Amino acid sequence: MKKTTVALLSGGISSEREVSLKSGGQVYDALDKKKYDVIRYDPKSDLLRLVSDSANIDVALIILHGQYGEDGTVQGLLDLLDIPYQGSGVLGSAVAMNKLASKLLYEKSGIPVPPYMVIKRGDPVDPELFERRLGMPLVIKPVSGGSSIGVSIVKSGEFFKEAVRSAFSYDDTLLIEAFIKGIEITGGVIGNDKLEDLPIVEIIPDKNFEFFDYTAKYTSGATEEICPARIDESTEIKAREFAKTAHKALFCKGYSRTDMILDGKDIYVLETNTIPGMTATSLLPRAARTAGISFGKLLDILIELGMEGRDGKRKRAPAGE
Repeated sequence: MKKTTVALLSGGISSEREVSLKSGGQVYDALDKKKYDVIRYDPKSDLLRLVSDSANIDVALIILHGQYGEDGTVQGLLDLLDIPYQGSGVLGSAVAMNKLASKLLYEKSGIPVPPYMVIKRGDPVDPELFERRLGMPLVIKPVSGGSSIGVSIVKSGEFFKEAVRSAFSYDDTLLIEAFIKGIEITGGVIGNDKLEDLPIVEIIPDKNFEFFDYTAKYTSGATEEICPARIDESTEIKAREFAKTAHKALFCKGYSRTDMILDGKDIYVLETNTIPGMTATSLLPRAARTAGISFGKLLDILIELGMEGRDGKRKRAPAGE
């Protein structure tokens, strides 16, 4: 049987490059080489080679995070090259990467989110205004980006302006959110039209971390992750339903992972990741394993979903038309 030629994209030029490279290495190791011819590409240096090879590529696995990888940019290039790929297309990728656009669509779909305000570069910064409207502590985050880069929790007004300055180094627009104290959970979804929701994962950062920030995410032993989460059945059902609703609200495909905060019986949706971490121990693969899906099988499923409905490449118009 002819092998499927897979272009594995990892690395890139975002602030999450090192995480992407690590994920890409584990994905490469997990792919069944009896089924796949895997060719690795780093968009930082290999885009011309990818374009040159495109006619011989059956499918791409995008293991990129952040800007120029998870935001629809690479997805648009692959569409132009007529290479199918796992996960969301340009629209879903771009919308999910923008936390403000996501919130507006969440709210339209009836998904609860923490109270928030928006500030743009050049706007007056009045900590007392935000404290009056949202309370304290406050969460300050760039509208775009992932892995909690540029995110701060501010517990008093004296630290507000410094946190705003820090976040503005990553984006021109910021979200100021009310801090919801509770249990951090996340829900994965797999599928295109027919969705399978995965068991909820409970995230417990070490007591030295205020929240599941970049260091807590990627430092070995810094976070305890429990799947299935230690929550009652009705809360689990509600969280899984929110993950599916978020997936559909943001026009996602293939798979996604939605992060939430559980405050008593109330669940607030924070954001949706269209290319979740993809090491064997990352959150979505961990949930899939709890559901009986091995890491290698998960990759098979994502490749199949990426190629779903494609009986070969689309016919291009002849040159000159």
